[in-house]
Amino acid sequence: MRISVRDIQKLKTNGEPIPTLTAYDATSAYLGEAAGVPLLLVGDSLGMVVQGHQSTIPVTLEHMIYHSAIVVRATQKPMVVGDLPFMSYQLSSEQALVSSGRLMQEAGVNAVKLEGGETMASTIKRIVEIGIPVMAHIGLTPQSVNRFGGFRVQGREITSARQLLRDAQAVQDAGAFAVVLELVAAPLAEMITSRLDIPTIGIGSGAACDGQIQVFHDLLGLHPSFGPRHAKQFVNAGAAMEGALRQYVDEVKSRQFPTLENGFSMSDEVLATLQTESELV
Repeated sequence: MRISVRDIQKLKTNGEPIPTLTAYDATSAYLGEAAGVPLLLVGDSLGMVVQGHQSTIPVTLEHMIYHSAIVVRATQKPMVVGDLPFMSYQLSSEQALVSSGRLMQEAGVNAVKLEGGETMASTIKRIVEIGIPVMAHIGLTPQSVNRFGGFRVQGREITSARQLLRDAQAVQDAGAFAVVLELVAAPLAEMITSRLDIPTIGIGSGAACDGQIQVFHDLLGLHPSFGPRHAKQFVNAGAAMEGALRQYVDEVKSRQFPTLENGFSMSDEVLATLQTESELV
């Protein structure tokens, strides 16, 4: 049985940190579950780490449904949350309901995530009312990166800090079961976490959040040239994989691979028959 919204809430209540990870395919999903991650987010960050774009903006709802369905099929226990991508929910609450319903019905996710605070509270409320759990996302919201002028820490000035406090309260009041705090100044994230009853999941927002989320590719070093300050590279898997691929190329070129152990034999009788037949032609 999958981890539920109630299970995630219990982790906050018990003061137990909530490790959260992005997943985009069967491999990342399987490895995340095997490692004991309770909550997997199929993030629209796939636009950058899977599709090769410079932002999340080009990701479509169809992309999210496709990748979310894979993660759901590849796992049994973690709660799977699917991102609502850019322009799949901002036009109206009705659009948001349809998009959320498709992610749940066609991909099988357990919840959806959307960006925005006070301005999206009524939309969150509508989605929750029809039975779809919602994870909110405030602070640096990647779909609005053009408005922010880049990936900048949020909440350092009094006006923006007050707004983030209002945003956090608004999404909780609207029924969100958790909220991602991205690139929020750590002291402010701690204040938000202490004020909310629902879990906060931080990324670049300090250690006081109830949980942390990292991008699969970042923590495994699969993009060695990309190293945001908020990410920790736990292993340089990218370098190891490149080394293995270079060895493969070298061994094929030098005919060291494949060997007899990598192939399959046939009986001498069949081989002799084929040779005889070819000689008669």
